[in-house]
Amino acid sequence: MSKLFKAFLFASFLAFPFAASADVTVASWGGAYTESQIKAYVDTYDAATVRFENYNGGLGEIKAQVDSGNIAWDIADVLPSNAITGCDEGLFEDLGAQGQYDNFIPAADGTSMEDDVAANSIATGDMPSCCVPQIFWSYVVFYDPDAFSGPKPSTVTDFFDVEKFPGKRGIHTWANANVEMALLSDGVKPGGIYKVLENQTGALDRAFGVLDKIKDHVVFWSSGAKPLELVKSGEVVMSIAYNGRIGAANLSEGENFEYIWDSQVIEEEYLCMLKGTPNYDEALAWMIHATSPTSQAEQAKYIPYSPMRASADPIIAAGEPWFHNGQTVLNHMPNTPERMKISVIANPEFWDENGTEIGERFSAWMGN
Repeated sequence: MSKLFKAFLFASFLAFPFAASADVTVASWGGAYTESQIKAYVDTYDAATVRFENYNGGLGEIKAQVDSGNIAWDIADVLPSNAITGCDEGLFEDLGAQGQYDNFIPAADGTSMEDDVAANSIATGDMPSCCVPQIFWSYVVFYDPDAFSGPKPSTVTDFFDVEKFPGKRGIHTWANANVEMALLSDGVKPGGIYKVLENQTGALDRAFGVLDKIKDHVVFWSSGAKPLELVKSGEVVMSIAYNGRIGAANLSEGENFEYIWDSQVIEEEYLCMLKGTPNYDEALAWMIHATSPTSQAEQAKYIPYSPMRASADPIIAAGEPWFHNGQTVLNHMPNTPERMKISVIANPEFWDENGTEIGERFSAWMGN
């Protein structure tokens, strides 16, 4: 155990002497992702009992708890657009304004958590004002190579070309990434996606026109495990999915799924503490543990999502093969330098401002 971590534990004991007196409840997304969080952040922690509950995202349940004062979750794992909105609406404790960021574990070279994240952050360049970092992940197209006897798909354009590659496609039931991938397949460059969406008249019409090409060939999914089932069963020949779910299936279950990294949409994930939780000290102590470089590297042993703490990456690289069963994991990460060149970096500010309107249009499209 490093001197730095020992010092942190001692400081945490002094700052949070009653940490063991209350449980901490974390709302997260379930499946392989939550399992990785438990193994990396809970099984390695003994200052309090930490429980996970599954939820479907969004701010509705969080707002209801905060507004009523009946806090059932101390911490929620949220998307960046929800983190931005939740911070602005006072649904989360403003840890930065409260000076708590100074208590988070720095990198080995002394770089603060904020700067360690900012150096690696690819969407916003900085964290939402009241939350702390988790992972980078992506929406990516994948397929089973055995489903194709001849040429195999290799680009997002192939995903939307049902003549060249006949068969059903799997897509999720919300607009994020579907809109971006549709425009990418229509020739928009990854770096120009949000300029087009924000400034080009008819950009959404253009995106939905591309989506119309596969409308009669779509199977919708809303659970992260479902696209893997759809592809494995042959119900669809290709699907959009979370990269970590695909990687976990390949690395842990012996599947042979192929990624189409071209035009993947990379997202971020944050932990936020609900405003007014009675377990503030206990929740904060666990968040400090869960966001350390060592802990974030540990999570990558169980699912191939990339840590947001930049200093966690060298830990993984030095330990390869890093995955828990002795396989290399970095080649399954979404944000390698070569993949970044062909990826869209999701813009949470755009989705925070426009997500409701686009989501309503997408829901109407699904129903027609």
